[in-house]
Formats: sequence, structure tokens, C-alpha cells
Amino acid sequence: MTMPNSLDERIAIVDIDEKSLKQQGHWPWSRNKLAHLVDRLFDDYQVRVLGMDAVFAEPDLSSGLQGMQAIQSEHFSHDQGLRAAIEKLSPSLDYDQLFANSLKNRKVVLAYVFLQEGEAKVGALPAPVLPAAYFKEQPVSLMQASGYTANLANLQAQAYAAGYFNASPDQDGISRRLPMLVQYHDQVYEAFASAVARAANDPAGVRSTKPALAVHADAEQLRIGKNRIPVNDDLAALIPYRGAQGSFRYVSATDVMSNKVDKAILKNKIVLLGTTAAGLMDLRATPMQNVYPGVEVHANMVAGILDGNIKQNPAYTQGLEFILLLLVGSLLVFSLPSLSPSAATLLTALCLGLLLGLNWLAWQARNLALPLAALLVTISTLYFFNMAYGFFFESRLKRQLGRLFGLYIPPELVDEMAQNPNSYTLASQSRHMTVLFTDVRDFTSIAEGMAPEQLSLLMNRFLSPMTQAIHQHRGTIDKYMGDAIMAFWGAPVADNQHATHAVQAALAMTDALAGLQDDFAAQGWPAIRIGIGLNSGDMVVGNMGSTFRMAYTVLGDAVNLGSRLEGLTKYYGLSIIVSEDTKVLAPDFVYRELDSVRVKGRDKPLAIYEVVGAKAEVGEQVLADLQQYHAALAAYRNQDWPQAKALFASLFQAQPLCRLYAIYLERIAHLQENTPAADWDGVVNFEQK
Repeated sequence: MTMPNSLDERIAIVDIDEKSLKQQGHWPWSRNKLAHLVDRLFDDYQVRVLGMDAVFAEPDLSSGLQGMQAIQSEHFSHDQGLRAAIEKLSPSLDYDQLFANSLKNRKVVLAYVFLQEGEAKVGALPAPVLPAAYFKEQPVSLMQASGYTANLANLQAQAYAAGYFNASPDQDGISRRLPMLVQYHDQVYEAFASAVARAANDPAGVRSTKPALAVHADAEQLRIGKNRIPVNDDLAALIPYRGAQGSFRYVSATDVMSNKVDKAILKNKIVLLGTTAAGLMDLRATPMQNVYPGVEVHANMVAGILDGNIKQNPAYTQGLEFILLLLVGSLLVFSLPSLSPSAATLLTALCLGLLLGLNWLAWQARNLALPLAALLVTISTLYFFNMAYGFFFESRLKRQLGRLFGLYIPPELVDEMAQNPNSYTLASQSRHMTVLFTDVRDFTSIAEGMAPEQLSLLMNRFLSPMTQAIHQHRGTIDKYMGDAIMAFWGAPVADNQHATHAVQAALAMTDALAGLQDDFAAQGWPAIRIGIGLNSGDMVVGNMGSTFRMAYTVLGDAVNLGSRLEGLTKYYGLSIIVSEDTKVLAPDFVYRELDSVRVKGRDKPLAIYEVVGAKAEVGEQVLADLQQYHAALAAYRNQDWPQAKALFASLFQAQPLCRLYAIYLERIAHLQENTPAADWDGVVNFEQK
């Protein structure tokens, strides 16, 4: 994200690629070819600087000159003509000298390598840039070399400068830094990229005679002219990678030698000669990609030196890192445990975003490479530890709540209760709730006709979907009473729509029962019919019982009325009967007013209703029948017996199995023969439960 990912036109790479090896032969090439390449670059392409990322430590014997001289000396020492001929050919066959001549008075930077094991001394080192005593009073730890492999003395003598190309990968094998200075004996030498950048900054155009004066150092930075290179205690600099391979223009070396490259591409450019051919092994692992040309690593460093954008990691960043760790860690340690998961996630994300933003700003605006990994690990660890602790703590709460309420309510409500467990209690309290009672019709007859094992299996198959329907609509199972179920809504989890959810559950129970009938028939079991009674009102809910056994249940007059309404379903031949209180609290359904009744234990009459269905699901014909029914009921209550009888008879003829119509026709017939008292209000008294 912070890399330019653009092409740097100031630097070009002349690539010893597979194409070049195929056309020019295997590497190393003869030095006369290299001399030709150097001449092409400076004479034809007019490059500014040439850095050669290769070591020429051994003499080139490919011309055969040395062999001819040996033969002449051993076997034809008196043949002056042969001697003269060989001497005449020598300048054209001394490839090393041809190559050395091509370097003369040109800004060519050679490369060499220091050894950290062994004391081999091959070739000639360039002039050092500083004496080792320069760092005597400074807290630096220079890379120490015990030997070297450098270029031939005549090549080094003609080159503008030379620099080592030692890599210093991190422990994971990734090249992130380059050592800018290395100590060998009592002298300090500069890196290849430093020498190239110094040559590019030198306007003289000839070989430097006093290289030591061009480089200055202190404990935190090097200076090459006006360019500043931030370094660490090892005097290594972060490599300012521009992007993946290809951030610099590549041209094939063989195309340069054949003069096939557009001169504008290389004119006045800093050119690095290197290789991408896999067989030549100059490939490195970098943060950009696992296989990255070593020559482009040097190109990135040269560009960074010229741009002055090499990132620095000064000593004070360790103290800054400690302070940030302390501040952010303290904030999260004391804040996360008291926050909800979403709030904790938001706070953690804000901390991460703030730190990443500050780090990015320091990287971009101040060229500071601030430590980030420890902060990210700390924040992530604290967050995940808090989440893990919260998970196990919540799991423990869920287990506790599950032990208390798991027999009554669905797991979804246990999860909801776990969010704020202190809000729930088994202690008795008064709440406005809805209660449901359901019972199997003629269960005694069913039980008498079945074996105990089959009866038990039938009840399990029946109670499971009934319970599931209640749980799916946030209901709490109070108890199973043989073939009956008691449930309620509004506790332990408060529910502002307790009546609506209860009615939805009742409809779902009748639908589930209809789906069971075919299965029961296939088993040879009798069909099951149920009645459901619903009532809403104030109830006492809590853990009640004796010192021997307790149960979480509801009590109160409203609960008793719900039980009475369930009993009335058998009389009216209906599946669901609700009170007027429930009807008012659940307005999203279509209801049929059944009657005005006075049940056992209550003096005040109440209107009761059948739940026809959800408003969005009731068809036009059903609504038309309901309109006719309510007209018939109004005529009945106005004692207009002929009109009521006609309307009910019409409904009964269309639906002869509807017991409700038959009940009203029987009542009308009785009232026509027995004129009601003047205070007749149409209320029906039920003395049985």
C-alpha cells in the first residue's frame, strides 16, 4: 500500500537473461565481449553510470594468448618472427586488458564480496572509505570480514569505484536490509549501492581520487554528498522496495550489444548490469516476492539513496514502542472486560486503525519505520483472550441458566438471557403475560385402546412438535400433564408481544398436528384432536413449591381462565379459543366472536373468540362467511330469532360439520319455544371446569 509500484526511469537494468545466454554463450562471457558491452553503453547509449553486479576475480584465458606465448617461449624461443607476430596480436588477445581499457575514465562501479569465514584474499580491494578508528567512540557494530573475493588488480585500478554486494537476510531468510559499511582489518568499505549512488552524484565524470572524503558516518546515518542514509547499530539500512520485480526497466544485454535498444531508454541513466537467469543464482527472497533478482535489490537501494526516502528506525522508537504498549495495553485490559462483544470489537478495531494510521503517516511523511508487530500482537492477544474468557464465562452462565431454565425455555432464549444474566431470577414476581393450555380430546378412550409402549411412543411423537412450536415462538413450557401442555409467554424473558407469539404458537401447533395425522394413520394409531385455550393478564411467575420440590410456574386468576377456555373448545368443537384480552393484544389475526360466557369461579361474563388465522392468510370466502356469521350473532343477541335462524341455517347448510352453527340453531329453537326473561343478556353459564 505504501510502495509507489511505478517504474523508476532513472535506473535501468541490463539483464544477462536467458536470451542473452542463448545468443552470447554461457556465463562468464569473455572479457572482450564485456569490453564491447561497456563501450556500447558509454559510447552509443551515453549512460551516466554503470554498476556491474558481478565479480571478475580470475584472468580470462579464453583468447589463447597465454598458450601461444608459452609455446613460443618453450619451443620457438629463437624464432623472432613468431615472437613479433605474437606481440603484435597481444593487444587484441589480452581480453582482461581490453576490458580494463573500457573502464578507464568512465563511471564504472565494480562489485566484490567479503568473506565472513576463511581468510582468502582474491583480487584487489578498492580504496577504503573510512578508517575503522572513526567509529571508536560510537556505539556501532560493524559487520566484520575475514577475507574477500575481489576483481583483478588491473580492472580495479581502472574502475571509478567498487562496492561489496554482501546480503544480510533476516533470520527468516528475507532480505530487508543491506549492510552499508563493512570492516576489514583496520579499514571500512562501502556497499555496491552506495558506490553507485556516489558515482551518480559526482559531477566530475572521472575516477574519484579521494573516496574517503565522500562518505561521512555517525551512529544513526551515513551521508553521501547531500544524501542521507538512515542506518541501525549495525550500519545496515532498510531497503526501500518500490514494488515487485519490474519496478525498473529491464533490457536484454544481448540487445544492447547488438544495438537494438532505443537509445532514449538508456541515455544519461544509471545502469546496473545483472542477471535474472535462474542458473546464475543471483535470486533472493524479499518481502515483495520469494524469488527476486539481486540486481534489483541494489537498484531499489540506489533509488532510495538518491530520493532520500530510506526509512529510519532510530533508537528512541524502542521507548516509543514501550509507551504505546503500556498505554494501549492498559486501555484494553481495563476496558474490554466491561464491554459487550460488539463494543469490544469496535474498540479493538479503533485501536488497530489508529496505530496503523499513525504508523502509515510516520512511514510516508517522516520516513520512520516504527515498530508495529509487537503492538498488533498485543492488541490481538488481549482481544482474543478477552473474547475467549468471555466465551467461557458466558458458557458457564449459559450452563447455569440452562440448569435453571433449560427445562422450560428454548436454547435461543437461554442465549439471550446470558447477555445480561443478572436481570433474570427465579424469585416470584407479577407480570402481564399470556398463558396457553392444550389437551388431547378423548384421551382416555385412546389410551384404553393402545398398548402402553405404543401409547408412550404416540405421546412422544405428539408432544415433540407441540413443544417445538411453542419454543419457536419464544414460549416457556410450564409443565406436561399427561396428554396436556401448559405454557406461558413473557417470562423469564420479558416479551412485549407475548400475546402475538402465543397465538402464533397455537396456530403452529394445529398445523403441526395436521401434519402428524397421516403418519399416525400409517402406524395404525388413532387420529388426535386437541383444544387450545389462551388468556392474557396479570400473573405471578416464579419458583414455587415446597421444601421437597420446586417448579418455575405461573399462578393467578388469569391462569385459571386460560384453563377454562381450553375446556370450552370441546363444547364448541373448535381448536383454539382466546379471551378478549388476548384478542386485543394480538391484532394481526382474524377472530370469530363465539359467545359471551360466565365460567366457573368468575361472576363477570367475558367474550370469547376463535382464532381463524393471520390476516394476510385468510381468504375472501372465509371473510364473507365471518361477516354473515357476525350478522347472525347480532340478530341472535337482538332476539330476532327468524333472522338469526335463517342466517345460521344458511351457514350450517354450507358447513354441516361446524358444531358452532348447530349450537346456535339449538339455542334459537329452545328460545323460540321458551321466551327468555326481560333481563336476558345472552350470557351462557358454564359450571364445570
